[in-house]
Formats: sequence, C-alpha cells, structure tokens
Amino acid sequence: MHRLRVPSAGGDYDVVIGSGLLEDSGALVATAIASETASILLLYDEALVPFAYPALAEQGLRKVFARVVSHPVPSGEGSKSLAGAEALYHVCIRAGLDREAVIVALGGGVTGDLAGFVAATFMRGIRFIQMPTTVLAHDSSIGGKVAINLPPAGKNLVGAFHPPRLVLYDVATLATLPRSERSGGLAEAVKHGVIRDPSLFVWIEQHADELLAGETAATAELLARSCQVKVDVVGVDERESGLRAILNFGHTVGHAIEALSEGEWTHGACVAIGMMCETRIADVRGVLVDRSLPSRLRELLERLLLPVSVPSRFVGGPPSDALIELMRHDKKAVGRTLSFVLPRALGDVVQDRDVDESVVRASLPD
Repeated sequence: MHRLRVPSAGGDYDVVIGSGLLEDSGALVATAIASETASILLLYDEALVPFAYPALAEQGLRKVFARVVSHPVPSGEGSKSLAGAEALYHVCIRAGLDREAVIVALGGGVTGDLAGFVAATFMRGIRFIQMPTTVLAHDSSIGGKVAINLPPAGKNLVGAFHPPRLVLYDVATLATLPRSERSGGLAEAVKHGVIRDPSLFVWIEQHADELLAGETAATAELLARSCQVKVDVVGVDERESGLRAILNFGHTVGHAIEALSEGEWTHGACVAIGMMCETRIADVRGVLVDRSLPSRLRELLERLLLPVSVPSRFVGGPPSDALIELMRHDKKAVGRTLSFVLPRALGDVVQDRDVDESVVRASLPD
C-alpha cells in the first residue's frame, strides 16, 4: 500500500493506494474525518453497479457509520452540469445531510468533479471523500479543483477549490476497466512525466505493455509515482496562482477538442492530441530545446494506443475557427489570449500566455 500526504490550506489529507481498500473504507474514512457518527452520502457512477463496487463500498462504510445513503450518478460528461448538481442538492436534502455530513464520490473524474462541486456548495461547503475507480481520475482526484461544465462555452467553467478529506484509490477496481479507458488514463501520467518527472516518463516507456494490460503491481506503482507529481505541484501552488498551471500541458487544445467532439473522444485521448499539438507550438515558438522529445512523445502515446493527431474534420475552415474560439474561452486564458504550457525538454515546461493564432492554426495539422 502507498500513502502520500497532500498539504492543503483546507487541511492536509492522504492519498491511499492499494488493493481491497473498499472493504475497509469505513475505518479509513473515519480516521480521515475524525468521526464515526457523520451522515454519509455515497454518490457512485451507475456504470459500476454490474461490478458490485458501490455495494462493496457501502458495506465497508456501514461497518463504521450508521447513516449511509447511496445514490447513482448517470455516466458521462452530461451529468457534470448545473442540472446534475441541482438534482444532487435535492438528494442531499432527502438524505438529511447536515454541516457535519460527508459526500463520498465513487467513480471516475465526472463523478468526482460533480460530487466535489456539490459538496463545495451545499450548505456553503461540507466534507467529501474521493474514491477513484479509473486510471484517469488519479489526476482529477488530487488538488481540490471541482467543477461542472457550461456547454457549449466549455468544460469546468463553473467550479471551486474544495480539497477532499481523503483519496482512497482501490486499484482492484481498475481490473475491470476496458483497455480504451485504461489507455486514456495513462495520458495524464505521461503528462506528469513531461512537465515534472523525466524518470517517470522513462519508467512508463519501460512498462507500457504491463500498464496497458492492467497488471496490478505496475498500475499501483504508476499511480503512486504520478500522484506524487501532482502532490508536489499542488503542495506549492494549491490555487493555481503560479506553478500549478504546468498541469495544463495538453489541456488547452485537448479541452477544445473534447468540447467540440461532444463526448466522442475521452478526456485522456484529447489530452494526448493536445500534448502533441502544444509540442509543435513549442517548436514553432523556438521554445523546444530537446529535439528528440516530439518523436519520443509520439512513440509512447502510440504504444499506449492513444491518438496523436487532431481529427481531420476539425482542421481548416469553420471547425478550426470553433476550436480556436473554445481555446480563447479556456479558463486559463486572460483577455481572450491563447495561452499554453509549452515543453522545453522532459521535466521542463514554460507558460506562454499570448501565442499568435496563426501559430496555433499551423499546429493543428499533423
């Protein structure tokens, strides 16, 4: 079992990574919140029901807590909306949650973001716990950023900083992930290698086949190393006033593709495409120092079965106009500028807050 400590202005918390943790969730949650009497609302992705993970988590919680209510969240980005949040506020009321209650999010990034946003805003903020069940959620579950989407304007435009009291990562739940979802989740780990930890990037190159196959020990090691990068960054800059911006590598382009594709592409796949585009921008801007990085990045992403090219229907004419407009509405943009995190070399990135539109357009074709 791996345990990482995350410093936070709202109270430090642990990331616990291991197998079979859902069965002990009650004891782990009770320790994290220093209470055995809190009311618990377990919000879970409805797609997990066939695998019995919600029932297992509820049983684990009931070993300690007397008042546990479970409620499903529809799968997909459509749930991460104002309407989805409003529906859950009424669930909170029916469940009798008070200021001392705890919301537990069991699922991927959509469930975690939505549940965290509800926890941040219900009764002006109650505690919540993250229990990720996807590889991709290792990035979103740490750092306290919670949000909902505001289509068609963009992703994560309405949100808050509301750190969890615990991140409980049971790697046993990852065994049932389809390979495409496991592959998508690895994109964020590759990103962490590029922006901060060259040794992690090399380790992923060496263990790509094991990771794609979902080998438990390799997956747990990946999560611990990748989560440590996120912990190191948010520990310095919890509210994205400086260093934390580097976590957005691949996301300015990626979020635009994700919004325009309306769910056709996973978040991880879009981030992979975004990383390649933003590396090309770095090259054109004269930022790129390591000339081997573009080919190494492409080769690794392709080995992980991730896309590396912007879909041709989004290149040229009105589709490119739409992508550019979404990038200008990105929450990191200031004054509608085109802002990107650009790589210099493995472990070395810089932020460029005003890239010329012509450079961005030129980066879209592969």
